[in-house]
Amino acid sequence: MYQLDTIAAISTALGEGAIGIVRLSGSEAIQYANQIFKGKDLQKVASHTINYGHIIDPHNNEIMDEVMVSVMRAPRSFTTEDIIEINCHGGIMAVQRILELVLKQGARLAEPGEFTKRAFLNGRIDLSQAEAVMDLIQAKTSKAMSASVNQLSGSLSKKIRSLRQNMLDTLAQVEVTIDYPEYDDVEELSLKQLEETGLAVKKQILNILSQAQQGKLFRDGIKTAIVGRPNVGKSSLLNRLIGEDKAIVTDIEGTTRDIIEEYVNVRGVPLQLIDTAGIRETDEVVEKIGVEKSRKMIEQADLIILILNQSETLQPVDKELLEATNGMNRLILLNKQDLKPALTMESLSPYIKQDELIATSMIEEQGIEVLEAAIEKKFFAGEIQSTDVNYLLNTRHVALLNQAVDSLNEVLSSVEMGMPVDLIQIDFTKAWDLLGEITGESVQDELLNKLFSQFCLGK
Repeated sequence: MYQLDTIAAISTALGEGAIGIVRLSGSEAIQYANQIFKGKDLQKVASHTINYGHIIDPHNNEIMDEVMVSVMRAPRSFTTEDIIEINCHGGIMAVQRILELVLKQGARLAEPGEFTKRAFLNGRIDLSQAEAVMDLIQAKTSKAMSASVNQLSGSLSKKIRSLRQNMLDTLAQVEVTIDYPEYDDVEELSLKQLEETGLAVKKQILNILSQAQQGKLFRDGIKTAIVGRPNVGKSSLLNRLIGEDKAIVTDIEGTTRDIIEEYVNVRGVPLQLIDTAGIRETDEVVEKIGVEKSRKMIEQADLIILILNQSETLQPVDKELLEATNGMNRLILLNKQDLKPALTMESLSPYIKQDELIATSMIEEQGIEVLEAAIEKKFFAGEIQSTDVNYLLNTRHVALLNQAVDSLNEVLSSVEMGMPVDLIQIDFTKAWDLLGEITGESVQDELLNKLFSQFCLGK
């Protein structure tokens, strides 16, 4: 285990709440907490107990707060070090004053993600599990949370380690070929083993990568652009989906001048909703900027929800939007069903597919459930179980896996060309190292610092 100094940080969100937690980790954690705790001697209590008492300022014996202190002794803790968690009353002042007292005893303020980094450095979790901690904290739906827990338990780690072990076994046999070149048939056998293992590992990596897009959607959300002419019901749809009046809704055209973004949980699927400015020709400077932003968002979105006013005939801007989104993932809402219809299917038929259309009325809240079902079906082909997504791959994982596939392709090409075993071994070993970067078994310190700096302070 790494011998590190004792760190401390506030582990709960700042603000008013029932409970706030100040966490310490390190060899002096229990000693430092004991110096400001009035109650049982924390250095003598059993591990994994919670102890009632008060936090006092040792300089004047002033009682700071009534607390419960959890004691977890090494190595049975998250960091594998001694850990203290001071559960005090919530509120900015209470937790800040207790943290200041802890720091005065000799603890150092933790860096972002340093508790999780210590868990990694001390071998309790690997790098992919550490990243799953942040995914779990940031999960926006129950399905994303379940997938994060699955990865935190080591689903990806076990798979990667299994692949690397198979590759290591093959590399060990290749070394025999290099050490004993006098046996003519050994090289031929080694080439065959490199080819067979390379093909098998490549197939399994591609299978993992096949879940990458779905995992990305669970993590980041489906970027969903709500587009249409002014006053067709875009902001009303946003408000219906998120359940609050986030966007201003009026009968005045051009009310939405800028992009409004909000996350919403639709049947366990996270949507990053983007309410765009109504698209129309305008000379008003601010509105014109908003319209241009809206056009760019159409190109970047994973899903387009195009809203048409069925109480009006098809307008030139409607036709422009229908043509611009043709071939994209889109759903078309025929809104304002509560009004007398004017939009005909005959005018729409050159631009749409029948299964894209959904009839809605934002005023009467009709069609919202149909829209939610259509979104789920469009991306996940109906009801999906959280266990279907085994790996929440992030950009780093995907890049490393793709690079490993490239190296294995080089191995297979070299085998086919009949190149020497020792040259083929270089690409094979490179693929093995790249997989090791996913779990942190072969990774640079600079990368570790960058990854853990993205964590919140008390984690």
